[in-house]
Amino acid sequence: MVEQLRRSGMRCVVALAAAGLMTSGPVQAVQIDQAKAAEVLLQSEALPQAEEPLVDVAEIVADLVDPPEAEPSYLHLADGEASYYGRELAGNRTASGERFDPHALTAAHRTLPMGTKLRVTNKSNGKSVIVRINDRGPFTRGRIIDVSLAAAREIQMIRSGKAMVRLEQLM
Repeated sequence: MVEQLRRSGMRCVVALAAAGLMTSGPVQAVQIDQAKAAEVLLQSEALPQAEEPLVDVAEIVADLVDPPEAEPSYLHLADGEASYYGRELAGNRTASGERFDPHALTAAHRTLPMGTKLRVTNKSNGKSVIVRINDRGPFTRGRIIDVSLAAAREIQMIRSGKAMVRLEQLM
């Protein structure tokens, strides 16, 4: 039944639009009154009829409007040595203009645009963290990224102070 309802998705959307219960803005933003939509769909011919409801129509409507998110994709950028900077720089301005917060998941990179999101993976243990570039650096030869204290904790590189990492850009 659920699969039959999913195949009826386009008819459902048409029925909802015709009833004036669905408005669209940007492609990702569809607003819908799910309770009214379920009522309209149950009364319309858009859905197959059954003597007893086999599924929650409101749940199906929610799936049609907000499909499950796909896994994010990543672009491999580089492998190299990372270090971290901690509390000693807390409150200082970063290159992006914001104040450095050692508890935020941020990082410094020499060339990537501010706001770029990266997955940083510690190659020795496989632990990874998503960071946002908000500063420039590192300025130590041989290093490819400086991560915040919080990010360093996530990938377990506090004790050593540095680690071999893989950088992947969130697409």
